[in-house]
Amino acid sequence: MITVSILGLDQYVVGHYSGEVSQRLAKLYETSNDDLMFYAPDSFLFHDGVEQTSWNVLVRVSAPAKFKRLQEVVAKFIIGTLEGVAIHIAVEFSYFKEEDHYEKINKEYPRFITDENLVYADKTIEEMEDEEEPEIYEGNVFADLDKKLAEAGKTKQPTPPEHHHGDEKKACCADDATCACHGEGQEKGCDDDADCDCHHDEKGECCGGEHAHEKPIQHAPSKPKKK
Repeated sequence: MITVSILGLDQYVVGHYSGEVSQRLAKLYETSNDDLMFYAPDSFLFHDGVEQTSWNVLVRVSAPAKFKRLQEVVAKFIIGTLEGVAIHIAVEFSYFKEEDHYEKINKEYPRFITDENLVYADKTIEEMEDEEEPEIYEGNVFADLDKKLAEAGKTKQPTPPEHHHGDEKKACCADDATCACHGEGQEKGCDDDADCDCHHDEKGECCGGEHAHEKPIQHAPSKPKKK
């Protein structure tokens, strides 16, 4: 593989230049065009702190040692064909043994990208940059979820137990819905008989504790003494 690196020249200029001279340069080298490649690095040449793009251009040619005999002809060709895009041109050659070159060619794909197999994008970079960017939604993205949870009753907060016995009475029932400690039949409805304060009269037992309320002891009236 012969590689022609061009420094100090715009990349697009190098790309256009390679398309114009590849076939002729390969013919000078007495080889196939498939053995030739151009390299345009994203770099600049500077002198004394000043960029030299297109003013001073350096061309470096890397090729197998067998092509050394053709370097003078190749140098003149490169300089002559770059005069239209560069002011000062220098060409350097370096060679390597063919046994020092390794490569793998994947037979499942074309050897090179060409105009015939090149896939073009529908839009250029400039067109994509001109397109308006989508607005970022700053609202509540979970609004619908919150609504559904509220409808399902999952967001309902439990109400604290009410003290339904008045200011002087204690909350003695575990389940207000089933409380029956103040019904007409005075059924058992308290969990803790010791704390039950729901009946302070002479009613019968009404609590579910282990002990029952004791009724007040009634003494029989004494007989009047005879005079």
